[in-house]
Amino acid sequence: MKKSISIIGSGPSALLLAAFLDTKKFNVTIYEKNKTAGRKFLVAGKGGFNLTHSENIIEFIERYTPSIFLKEALLNFTNNDFRNWLKEIGIPTFIGSSKRVYPEEGIKPITVLNTILNHLKEKGIVFKFGHTFSSWNTKNDLIINDKIIRSDYTVFSLGGASWKITGSNGNWLKTFQKKGIETAPFQASNCAFKIDWKTNFINQNEGNPLKNSAITCADKTQKGEAVITKFGLEGNAIYGLSPQIRTQLSSTKKAVIYIDFKPVFNLDTILTKIKNSTFKNITQILKKEIKLSTSQINLLKDYLSKEDYLDAIVLSKKIKKFPLEVIDLAVLDKAISTVGGICLKAVDDNFQLQQIKNQYCIGEMLNWDASTGGYLIQGCASVGVYVAKHLNKID
Repeated sequence: MKKSISIIGSGPSALLLAAFLDTKKFNVTIYEKNKTAGRKFLVAGKGGFNLTHSENIIEFIERYTPSIFLKEALLNFTNNDFRNWLKEIGIPTFIGSSKRVYPEEGIKPITVLNTILNHLKEKGIVFKFGHTFSSWNTKNDLIINDKIIRSDYTVFSLGGASWKITGSNGNWLKTFQKKGIETAPFQASNCAFKIDWKTNFINQNEGNPLKNSAITCADKTQKGEAVITKFGLEGNAIYGLSPQIRTQLSSTKKAVIYIDFKPVFNLDTILTKIKNSTFKNITQILKKEIKLSTSQINLLKDYLSKEDYLDAIVLSKKIKKFPLEVIDLAVLDKAISTVGGICLKAVDDNFQLQQIKNQYCIGEMLNWDASTGGYLIQGCASVGVYVAKHLNKID
């Protein structure tokens, strides 16, 4: 006789879990509180549907915080495995210039989602929409829509606390806390970071990008582009520093980042170019010799004293290491992702809850972090597949 598995939620982790479960062995039901599946999955496609990254898997693993937590799951179902599986179900992918992985041109996010959902339906996976998990009874059976649901195994895939419009509001956290399961408060990640800009600078530069920069916080450096906003800075050159910035903010109420405006030049090269330039005006030198953008130059001019701006040695050092103070995070609902949720020590090596046998937690509801660029979806997918293979092995 088949055993039953209840999956609560229908995000990427849940969908990949269901895709790899052995339906000859299990009756699988996905309970989703919304009217449709994968709403947050579609949100990821608004800025270009970045499914994973083509980076070497060893380097890939280091993109996660803490990296050791997802290591086995990522090795078990790598970025290449994900691409191969997508191709098998009819979603060919390609590697873009940024080495990120996307569906082939013309394939829309809704097409990817529908292809996955059709694949699950062909496997016999049952979807029940408008079904909201609220708690457990005294026997640890699920209570969904005020009815008791009994199953042999339960896998929670409830998401984080960003993008409330998709239903990912994190309200489930209190339910787990009441159960005595250790949790951590949600915090924004991959979000805008607040900077108290000088009025003159932000009036002239709001919306402009800082291209080809490298930003450092603590011991980590992230290369890419950051956009100047009225609130502060956002973009891939700073998203990957979310853990380091949050750590500093929590301990000192501020964080210091350092921008390298010209990563391709070392300090000596910049100093030589400034000193040997035939241009007399320092701003022209920065534009013509160092190839800095107007916004980069404006940052230097507005935040350095006149003496420092005109001093070749000081200016060169600031071009390579320009300090900015971050004073806050964006609000949760404006973040791309969140950290917090179920503490990692609350689950075992197979993501099973320590307190409740045969019940598991996967995806963004667990307290791990990753930057944008395909790492978030890949992490969720890998954990889902890992738990599916674990359950398939149980006699």
